[in-house]
Amino acid sequence: CSDLCIRVWMCLGGSLPAIASLNASYSTTASAPSTHYLVRPPASRRVISDVRRTFCLFVTFDLLFIALLWIIELNISNSIWHSLELEVVTYNFKSSFFDIFLLALFRFLCLQLGYAALRLRHWWVIAITTLVTSSFLVVKVILSNLLSQNAFGYVLPITSFVVAWLETWFLDFKVLTVEAEEERAVNAASEHAPMIYPRAVSEGQFYSPPESLAGSEDDLDEEGLGRRAVSPQEKELVRQGKEAMAVVEQILAQEENWKFEKNNDMGDSVYTLEIPFHGKTFILKAFMQCPAELVYQEAILQPEKMAQWNKTISGCQILQRVDDNTLVSYDVSAGAAGGVVSARDFVNVRRVERKRDCYISAGMATEHDGKPPHSRYVRGENGPGGFVVLKSSSNPSVCTFIWVLNTDLKGRLPRYLIHQSLAATMFEFMAHLRQRMSDLRSNR
Repeated sequence: CSDLCIRVWMCLGGSLPAIASLNASYSTTASAPSTHYLVRPPASRRVISDVRRTFCLFVTFDLLFIALLWIIELNISNSIWHSLELEVVTYNFKSSFFDIFLLALFRFLCLQLGYAALRLRHWWVIAITTLVTSSFLVVKVILSNLLSQNAFGYVLPITSFVVAWLETWFLDFKVLTVEAEEERAVNAASEHAPMIYPRAVSEGQFYSPPESLAGSEDDLDEEGLGRRAVSPQEKELVRQGKEAMAVVEQILAQEENWKFEKNNDMGDSVYTLEIPFHGKTFILKAFMQCPAELVYQEAILQPEKMAQWNKTISGCQILQRVDDNTLVSYDVSAGAAGGVVSARDFVNVRRVERKRDCYISAGMATEHDGKPPHSRYVRGENGPGGFVVLKSSSNPSVCTFIWVLNTDLKGRLPRYLIHQSLAATMFEFMAHLRQRMSDLRSNR
């Protein structure tokens, strides 16, 4: 299900109109300079991760499941009240199942206290609960006569033993490992890439890309065609577009800090980079046997046509063209898994720039009066990201395609499950894009 929902989302991202859509995990609407790119002190970071939250839910399920099995056993043996009297009031170690329920309650209280309330980052609490559980159950099975009573004499001890070790595995190999990697990535970003998010993005000289004009927002854009933002709302959209562009360019400049995740048979590679506040950002880098101009025309300049060759997109609409470089788009992804994963919609501001050596379309989530949130769709949010097409200096018939992606699908989809499927989703999009380029060249 998570893979399908990712595909739904990825398709959205695959569509350049949704370039901002597919790119991030928050929307920004304030008119003051953004502080989202400040490195957060440890105390201000998210207090509990998605994977830890899932672990806590699993621990709760353990208690409820053991309790349910015990209640069923009570009801089968005699009337439930009579059985409670026999197992609780006149407790007998050799015949009662009540202590197995208390064992599950003990695990629940220790683990929730340690990993939810105190948010410990060590394995000693789970080690104690697993040791106590395993030791008690072994002694219980050897000395009691549970195995001779009924099927629950087998089911309850085995279930309690297996679940305790599953909790140990989940915490050790998932929760602690994932959180440690995220912490190292954040520290590396702040130590080795201090210029990625040194301060709020300013309106002037902080972002002055090659061939673009530095100065106030009232200056003409790079194309020099004379159209520019006029109203305060339009100026804010331009600011957001420039903000997203600045972050994307700085991510590209930090390629040595990208962490390799996986590649495919086509030679495409997916990397990740932890960005303060936004979390994990995915970066796809692919080599394409076609001119950069063709990819630019098809993927960046014509987002409305994306649904023609990317079936995971059900529609794209340009809500507003703010200036020669900035527009606002509305993108809708198709549902997946027979409707289990509902469609998402995105409202994005994106900025397109042509430079000497590349084409860039960068954007992020925004708000627009033309498309307020609707009950029909779950509104996704995207942070800074976009598409980059790098020209080849030696061969104009080839190019390099880069997709910077950071998204929050909202709803009840755990983010870490989505992250596990993103690489496959990005590879799938590249297959669609290559096929589109092949079709276009064969028709010429």
